[in-house]
Amino acid sequence: MKILTLNINSIRAHVESFMEILRNGKYDVIMVQELKVENAGFPHNLFDEYGYNVKVFGQKSWNGVATFSKPSIEDVTLGLPNYSDINARFIECVIDGHIRIINVYMPNGDNIESPKFSYKLEWMQSFTNYISKYLNSEEPVIIGGDFNVALEDRDVWNPKNYIGIAIAAPQAREIMKRWISSGWTDVWRNFHPDKIDYTWYGYRGGDTVGKKQGLRLDYFLANPAAMKFIKNCEIELSPRLAEKPTDHCGLVLDIF
Repeated sequence: MKILTLNINSIRAHVESFMEILRNGKYDVIMVQELKVENAGFPHNLFDEYGYNVKVFGQKSWNGVATFSKPSIEDVTLGLPNYSDINARFIECVIDGHIRIINVYMPNGDNIESPKFSYKLEWMQSFTNYISKYLNSEEPVIIGGDFNVALEDRDVWNPKNYIGIAIAAPQAREIMKRWISSGWTDVWRNFHPDKIDYTWYGYRGGDTVGKKQGLRLDYFLANPAAMKFIKNCEIELSPRLAEKPTDHCGLVLDIF
């Protein structure tokens, strides 16, 4: 099974490149973030022919997540259950009756002086409390999406540029590091312990991809039960290199 997570940065603005991913057909599950469309406006009709079951938690102009799956999708939860939130950032489901997938678009937080930063930390702490029940579960649990945290300085192309910026703030990093120290695995880093690579490249600044001016913001986390079945995790650059690209790369998980 192959699972792709991708921040699409507007499903309507980048529908052609996304349909190319669907036409390719190599992913069994696709987790999408930042739809920027409410449920009623989600273009289901464009995707029907590709054989995916689709669950959508949309929001007009902002946020929004969706999970596409060729196997069955069951036990669907929309919204982080222990946090009252007007924003569509969380969708959880069970794939093919045995793998629990949590698809997240975590708050950006702007800068550390912004009220949005407090919201980011509150959301992440509530998420911490929620996922604790899954850590030692016998059920394989995989968390994927845009976490909006560059975990370490090596996940930032120029750390000096991000001093005071929420995605590199020590408080946000510390929360995420606690997930990993408690037993969740940062899957890409597990397979690439010494590699420097990024999943986000901005539109400004010319050829940011070629100049390697990026951030690692997209992750898969896995509990010990899931790690038994995971054989690889790679960054997929092609969505960022499409004719009309999103600003994120894909991240691909291979499961036995």
